[in-house]
Amino acid sequence: MTTLVHGTDTLTRDALTVLQPGFVGTTAPDWLLRRIGEGLSSVGLFGRNIVSPEQLTALTAQLRAERDDVLVAIDEEGGDVTRLEVKQGSSFPGNYALGSVDDVELTRAVARELGRRLAACGVDLNWAPSADVNSNAENPVIGVRSFGPDPDLVARHTVAYVDGLQGVGVAACTKHFPGHGDTNVDSHDALPRIDVDLATLHARELVPFRAAVAAGTKAVMSAHILLSALDPHRPATLSPQILTGLLRQELGFEGLIVTDGMEMQAVAATYGIERGSVLAIAAGADAICVGGGLCDEDTVLQLRDALVTAVRTGELPEERLADAAARVRALAAWTQAHRARGAESVSGAAVQEGTAPGADIGLVAARRALKVTRGEWPYTPMSSAPYVASFTPVANFAVGDETPWGIAAELERLLPGTETCSYADSSVDALLAAAGERRIVAVVRDVHRHAWMTEALDALVAARPDTVVVEMGLNEAEPRGALHIATHGAARVCGRAAAEAVAGTGA
Repeated sequence: MTTLVHGTDTLTRDALTVLQPGFVGTTAPDWLLRRIGEGLSSVGLFGRNIVSPEQLTALTAQLRAERDDVLVAIDEEGGDVTRLEVKQGSSFPGNYALGSVDDVELTRAVARELGRRLAACGVDLNWAPSADVNSNAENPVIGVRSFGPDPDLVARHTVAYVDGLQGVGVAACTKHFPGHGDTNVDSHDALPRIDVDLATLHARELVPFRAAVAAGTKAVMSAHILLSALDPHRPATLSPQILTGLLRQELGFEGLIVTDGMEMQAVAATYGIERGSVLAIAAGADAICVGGGLCDEDTVLQLRDALVTAVRTGELPEERLADAAARVRALAAWTQAHRARGAESVSGAAVQEGTAPGADIGLVAARRALKVTRGEWPYTPMSSAPYVASFTPVANFAVGDETPWGIAAELERLLPGTETCSYADSSVDALLAAAGERRIVAVVRDVHRHAWMTEALDALVAARPDTVVVEMGLNEAEPRGALHIATHGAARVCGRAAAEAVAGTGA
């Protein structure tokens, strides 16, 4: 492609500084290192970039060998959305589990241990936590990523999570402003709308964000959602009324405003990534997140050149781009200062957390989050290998389909010989035939949102009333089965805690 500039003038450097791109591979490609040398200040990591803590540490060291103040960002929520453990499942339960326990010190400890692991690998900006109030149980993209449907509960746990991360030098990025909880559309696919009045927004959506700003969150991520009461024309990411008027001026936030992924269809389908990025910076955003899908050099150059052109044509004020770049550099300086003290403070945190409860805090939290309901059928813990039937919905983009979930692997560890199969329709004839005389454990995820899953589960329990049901999504449906276990999330540790309950071996 033809680039507009070939040097490293201030305008070009500022345009590169506000980008947070991704890339392919487990080492940094040459093009990325070259652009870091030219002014690129941030890099976003995804599951495709990570295979082990050792490899991740080497990757971040490679990036910082090029520039020691580069921001290394990641989308590591724990729970269902994990990049650190994308192939294994997370060692930490997600927000819904933590909110169900409602112990802010537990949430702070989980976030601190997660932050410690990120910092130890050289990651210093986490696109988390989700501060969305999940007021719509039909929400296809937030769900268990939220602490729950109550604004005050979400607010106190958001604050605890921010404190935990930032206490070990990892900047929190509270999302998805001004709140993605009351939607029934995934913004990866289309533009969601929230049509409630301002009083509702202030009493519900904005409560956790006000608390996070007051707690000193270093960054806030915007949502690609249309809130008609605030701006009937543009999604929040592109709205001066929302980013500058509400977040900056009314809420008083002075940190970094990061966009959600610019290639998501809620923005890209209407505006395209180039115009969308220009409008976002003009509206008050400081950093453009891109790379979940578009992760090559051409994307970086296109966005850089779009910003430079917008300044030169007068569409984007140069001082607005300069201000955005300055906010990126300010956050980079904060994280760099923490790293400079870092090895000591991080290792100190590891020692402090290591005894009670330390690295096992995720499992401790997952066990506490279990809700076990006994049915009318008498239940005794399983002592022989069961048949696990996983009713598998289509995964949303944020969670992805790479990360394993369920309890079969953990049950196999406790009850060798456990077999499993996935099902995606309402018929249970093949399931019953495959199970034979073995006890059945039915694993579901958001059964209340899937009519086929409800039908299959009802038929299964009618045929085999001794079935154990494990719900690993939102716990909205009525409990059924001889034993009903709500894990409040599908992290690996949630599966382990449920397996222990099934086998009667819980700690």
